Amino acid sequence: MSRALPSAADRRTATLEDVARVAGVSRATVSRVVNGVRNVDPDLQQTVRDAVAATGYVPNGAARSLVTRRAGAVALVVSGTGAAVDDEESTRSQVFTDPFFGRVVSGVFSALRPLGVHPVLMLADDTAAREQVLGYLRQGNADGALVVSTHAEDPLPALLLAAGLPTVLFGRPAEPLPLSCVDVANRDGGRLAAEHLAGRGSRLPVTIAGPAEVPAGRDRLAGFRDEMARRGHPYVPSAEGNFTQLGGEQAMTRLLAEHPDLDGVFAANDLMARGALAVLADQGRRVPEDVAVVGFDDSSAATVGRPLLTTIRQPVEEMAAEMTRILLSQLAEPTARATSVLFEPVLVLRGSA
Repeated sequence: MSRALPSAADRRTATLEDVARVAGVSRATVSRVVNGVRNVDPDLQQTVRDAVAATGYVPNGAARSLVTRRAGAVALVVSGTGAAVDDEESTRSQVFTDPFFGRVVSGVFSALRPLGVHPVLMLADDTAAREQVLGYLRQGNADGALVVSTHAEDPLPALLLAAGLPTVLFGRPAEPLPLSCVDVANRDGGRLAAEHLAGRGSRLPVTIAGPAEVPAGRDRLAGFRDEMARRGHPYVPSAEGNFTQLGGEQAMTRLLAEHPDLDGVFAANDLMARGALAVLADQGRRVPEDVAVVGFDDSSAATVGRPLLTTIRQPVEEMAAEMTRILLSQLAEPTARATSVLFEPVLVLRGSA
């Protein structure tokens, strides 16, 4: 940088001209860098960014949107929970208290914050809410959508695709769609859980599965059963939960009633595993001495209470950040083809198994 910095008073109202003076470049060059024009030398871009930081310059959002035709915001949409309109409050509670959704939000924020792009959280659980999301995006209030869809029959991804709106999904859709997505190798995660329980000598393993219509639930169950079959267990009893702690409690109660000699449990997420642990404690089963329990996610639920939960980690924050980067890349190159990024699960050993 070739010039002196402006005074503290000047920094409160720094302009493009101030940035240009500090960087030693033209106002037009500063404008191109601030507005994300791609044909600027990388070294020059860094010089301008340093000058922006030094002067405290804050771009005028309205003016910038006229140049870039961008809103400077993306919609983070949680869709497909299937809640009724009059149950909106409980839907909000589920979203804001579920550790999974909190980790998604954290990952999205971490990727957007340095770029000055703002996430707008939207819920789409009925026809009216979906239309609101579509209208919001069509009107240019957000540049694209990051969608966390929790139900296989959710129509929103297909609606966004038909409308030609930039969209990236967290998790592969139940029906193949040419939309970019991030996911974890769920079948491999189920296999890891089976390897661990079988390696401990489990003779009667059972599983608390996610909803059969949700791809992640199906894949985790299939991977667990495949690996158990390789290890001499042709039949693995299962009970379906709904990815909630209450669902885990109910499924564990059924499995204990039907298979009182069970000695290993794989739950398709940590909340259901935590529910299973509560039921096992109530019935006097020691964990892991009598029954070993493995969850999935490595969420905050895995480290609340005793014993700490052995689980399969999916790197949700990293996945959400990558989902965000894919969307931003898609906005920069609208003609690019849809892509996918698959993350690898990891076994995290703790006290429950």
